[in-house]
Amino acid sequence: MPFADIVGHQKQLKSLRHSLETERLHHAYLFVGPEGVGKKTVAQAVAKCLHCREQRLDFCDQCPACSSIRDGNCPDVHLIQPQAGKKEISINQIRDLIGKISLRSFSGRRKVALVDPAELMNYHAQNALLKTLEEPPENSALFLITQNSGVLLPTLLSRCLRVSFGFLSLRDTTEFLTRKKDLDLAASQLRAALTMGSIGQALAWSEEDIKTERREWIERYCRLPEQDHRSALSFAEDLAMDKDKCLKVLQWLEGWNRDVLALQVTGNQHMIRNFDLLENLQKQAFSGSREETLRRLSELGSVLEALQKTYNRRMILENLFVKLVGWRHAHAAS
Repeated sequence: MPFADIVGHQKQLKSLRHSLETERLHHAYLFVGPEGVGKKTVAQAVAKCLHCREQRLDFCDQCPACSSIRDGNCPDVHLIQPQAGKKEISINQIRDLIGKISLRSFSGRRKVALVDPAELMNYHAQNALLKTLEEPPENSALFLITQNSGVLLPTLLSRCLRVSFGFLSLRDTTEFLTRKKDLDLAASQLRAALTMGSIGQALAWSEEDIKTERREWIERYCRLPEQDHRSALSFAEDLAMDKDKCLKVLQWLEGWNRDVLALQVTGNQHMIRNFDLLENLQKQAFSGSREETLRRLSELGSVLEALQKTYNRRMILENLFVKLVGWRHAHAAS
């Protein structure tokens, strides 16, 4: 998969390829953007370009060097992620990485390190990496890949060149899913819309997720305002049991409320993501106010951010859904 086959991000690719062509690649990059849009794919593409034996200023993705990077076996390209069963990237992992990129390159090409997701480095790991960024090893390049740069140390951020990534267009995402993954057009369009153009998420979600589980959680969420605080606590307890499911459902609920707001403000059905649930969307849009929907969106955004920093999911979720029930009861009383 050469650069031309990467979906979207043409501005970012043009800048990186210019740096490669002029031999002015920065020693440290911060790739920031939503989950699943291709940040790691782009970083790995740069690594392949630096090591490919068949192409100049591009990569073939077929030669032994490209294959070893793709399979995670290249001695000069390192991917640092949380170890199995761990929730963060430790200082020992970073110290080990620093030792490896400080050695002479096996291939004679540039040594490359990817830290993904960088926001999972604990405080001590970030501090350990800071000195390396201040005095980078010769002929090396570091890519910090993150959804949330706000949890990284300011001193760390200041020593990296920031490259921002956005969601892919719905057209590009739909085309990729249809052409490369052999999904039918309707399924591809729904996945592209629900993920706002995140190919990674679109591929990760199963048919069960999209057709059954998403509908059940949204319907249960919509019934909450008519119920009591006990129901809110039960909803929070069920959702808090699994972190990955929790984040996935909260993203569904955030997208749902964005659709409700779009209908309330514009009435334009073409702007919504959950178009397979249009009747329920219209019902909620017409029964509530814009102010209430904006408040829900604000709370959901705060909760998603908080869950990246703390492990007490149940307490955070209980607070969110009890607020939701309380708002509607207060509105009804007035």
